[in-house]
This record gives sequence, C-alpha cells and structure tokens, in this order.
Amino acid sequence: MFLTISTTGSPERPATDLGFLLHKHPGKAQAFSTSHGTAHVFYPEASEERCTAALLLEVDPVALVRRGKGKGRGGAPDAALAQYVNDRPYAASSLLSVAMAAVFKSALNGVCRALPDRVQEPLPLRVEVPALPARGGAELVRGLFGPLGWAQVEAVAVPLDERFPQWGDSRYVRLVLEGEMRLVDALRQLYVLLPVLDDAKHYWVAPDEVDKLLRAGEGWLADHPEQKLITSRYLSRRWGLTRQAMERLELVRLAESDDLEVESVDNAVDETTDTEERPVPLAERRREAILTALRSAGAARVLDLGCGQGQLVQALLKDARFTEIVGVDVSMRALTVAARRLKLDRMGERQAGRVTLRQGSLSYTDRQLKGYDAAVLSEVIEHLDLERLPALEYAVFGAARPRTVLVTTPNVEYNVRWETLPAGHVRHGDHRFEWTRAEFGAWARQVAGRHGYEVDFLPVGPDDPEVGPPTQMAVFTMAAADTEKTHEKTHEKTHEKTHGRTDQESGEKTKKTKEAKAA
Repeated sequence: MFLTISTTGSPERPATDLGFLLHKHPGKAQAFSTSHGTAHVFYPEASEERCTAALLLEVDPVALVRRGKGKGRGGAPDAALAQYVNDRPYAASSLLSVAMAAVFKSALNGVCRALPDRVQEPLPLRVEVPALPARGGAELVRGLFGPLGWAQVEAVAVPLDERFPQWGDSRYVRLVLEGEMRLVDALRQLYVLLPVLDDAKHYWVAPDEVDKLLRAGEGWLADHPEQKLITSRYLSRRWGLTRQAMERLELVRLAESDDLEVESVDNAVDETTDTEERPVPLAERRREAILTALRSAGAARVLDLGCGQGQLVQALLKDARFTEIVGVDVSMRALTVAARRLKLDRMGERQAGRVTLRQGSLSYTDRQLKGYDAAVLSEVIEHLDLERLPALEYAVFGAARPRTVLVTTPNVEYNVRWETLPAGHVRHGDHRFEWTRAEFGAWARQVAGRHGYEVDFLPVGPDDPEVGPPTQMAVFTMAAADTEKTHEKTHEKTHEKTHGRTDQESGEKTKKTKEAKAA
C-alpha cells in the first residue's frame, strides 16, 4: 500500500520545506507501528528543486483478521479464505487513511511551528496512488477529485492482466493528482476519499466518525456535488449517522453563504432556558393575536417562517381549519426541538400530513414556499442585520407572495416598562435592532408599497397610552388587483394540468368542429 506526495521549489522556497510541513525529516527513513502493520515514511528524492515523500504501509494480514473479527470486505462468514487472501496489503483503503492520520497527524491539523506561514500557502503538488480500489470506476474518481481544485486528475484503470487484455480492466485505478493546493487540504481530501472510493472500512463506524468527517471535510465537503455519496459511503451507509452529518453540513453551507460562524446561525435554542419570552402571558397573547388574524384572513395553508422551537406550529395544529402548516428555520437544533414538542414520531398519519418542518434561510428565495395563503414572521426580523432585511423582504413579499403576511416585532418604546431590563438594552442578546412604532410603520409601508400589499397595524399585549404595546404587529394583505392576478395564474396552471391544453386550444378545436359540420 503506497502513496507519494511531491512538490517543487526554488532556493528561496526550497522543496524540502515539505519535510517541515509533514514533520518528517527528509534525511531519515522512519517506521511507525500501527494496529494493522508498520507504516514507513521515506524520501526517494529531496533537493531544493524537487522533494518527494513516500508512505508505505506494510499490512499484517493475520493482525487484520484478529483485530477486524470478520468485519469489512474479505471477512464474510461464507468466504473464510478471503480473510487471509485479499487486496488489503496492496490497495489503498481505510487502512491507509488511518495510517495517514497517525503518521501525519500535525500536518492534517494544519500545524507547523517551524513554518507557520507555509501551512496556509498553496504548493505545486503531485500525489500518486499506484493502486486505488474504485467502486464506480475512473469516472467516479474524477467526479470526486475534479471539483476540489486540482488542475489535473488522472485516473487510469489497471488491467486484470496485461498479458490477457481481453479480460478487461480491474476495479483498481492508478491515481495522479496535480495542482496548486495547500498540503493540509490535499491530505484531508485523501483521508476522506480513499475509503469512500474503496466503499469499505476495516473498523466499526461509531458516532464519532461524523465529527472526523466534518473536520476533514471543512472547506470543501459542504459544497461538493457528490456530498451525499461521500457522506453515505464514509459512514458505511449507516442512515442515522449519514442524516446527522448531512444536516450539519447543510448548516455549514448556510453559514458560509451568509459569511457567518455556524454557532451564530444555530442559536435558536438556549442551552439553559426555553427561549420563549418572559412573562409567558405575552407570548400566549402574541400567538392568539396571530391565530385571530389568520382566521380573519381565511387562511388554510400557512407558513411559519423562523418557527424556532415550534410553539406557533403547535398552536396552529390544534385548529382544524389550518389544513397545511410548514415550519421553516435555519437551525436544525431548533427544528429537532420542535419535532420533539410536536411528537412527530408518534403523530397519527392524518395529523402528520398537515405539518412539515424544513431547514432553510429566509434570506433566499425558495420555490417550495410559493402559493400559500399566509406567512408568519413572529419575532424574526429583529434577529437579522439591517442590511439583510431587503433579501428577506424579496424572498417573502417578492418571491413567495402569500396573500397575507403577519410580522410581529418588539416595540422598543415599551422597554422602559420592563423593570428588570437595564436602560438602553435590547430584550434578547441576539436582537440586532428594536424599532419604535414609527420606525416599524415606515418600514412596513415601504414594503407594502413596493410589492403590492396593503398594511394595517395591531397592538399585541397591554396598549400603554404613553409607550404603546410591548409587541407590534403588521398585517399585510395583497392588494385586490394583485390577488386577482395571482388567482388567474393559479387557475390557468390548474386548467392546463387538468385538461392538458389551454382555453385557446379548446376554442380552436370547437371552431374546427363547427366548420366541418357546415361543410
């Protein structure tokens, strides 16, 4: 089992810096004991112009069987001989990945005290793996490494026997990668993709493998077009772990899209307390005000945008007039709490058919959110930076365009009535702003004017004669002309889908029938 990493250099930046980055001296041949054999690191060439590091893993087949206890390829109970006669000593697999993690641990973590700046610099790298199992063939190899920034991905199938070309190719390929790449990125890609291509692991896949995958996949896996295949194979197709990894990768992708830290995005759940506001009666009054407004609007299909832990979704489910309820939130942790609150796993089929929980960012348009009667943004807008509000505005009012939109937000004027709230402080640590009634009214009227809505304002909670209510609610209703256009478009689509032709086509057919009768 063999792997080489080569680079080129100059007198100013010698290629032998590779030895510092790998923490292995080019002038020495070193051996390291692993659980399944011995790993050797040596340098076939080491000069200022060119340096090559080689990792050779000598696998002990007997140790592999004893430690593996029959797990992995070649360990099936109906193939006892295959436990001893297999490709494990020769073909790159999860065994080589584990050896890399042990021998190049510091390099995989991106640590180099001697040359800290070089760690972050791309190097002209050439990686060669002479024998790589590829379940999916050379095309899959190119599909996995191609999107990662390599200038050249060469995957050449190895024939079964060169003396008998008619036998065809084996499932092994010779892999060569060339391009400008940080060493840490190249090592992490190999660490993940070697066992993925082999599609087998020599050890039991435990829950901590999800963390290993996300650490090694940082910066490239979240946006990889073959993310699902990579995740599933790396985790040995364990569905629970795969789903967990996919959810966390989606959160990473959303955070990167907004240039935010994952922790700042996934903050809808307070670790110590329920995030429902105090005093509780205000939260209940807010939900009741929203339900009353939805009933007045005659809404049946409702979006709860920024549903958090699912309190409003739970209240909507108790009223049979709301036939379809979709809760959307960027935080998977919040959606998990909501699912537990709603007891989705024990809910009856008919009731479960009324509710859907989806992960999504409200700053981006989503076709699946079109066509609903109403959308609710309850205590949501104040959690966004002001410069992000136009994106949310377009996604909801411009793209989704529900007939009714309800927006609630704190009234900052009322904060003086909270005895426990220090002067000048917002009600929640994550609030980016809190508006006066005039500021909220100005924003809401501008939004309504831009997108063809009318807007009314309702107080939520005790309406103080001096500072107003603690919560202010805007009820946006689509203007009559826009509502008629929306209904016409919906009717046209339904007619085409049902009858398979437009009214114009039907008219032409009737005209032809009359002409035929006249003739």
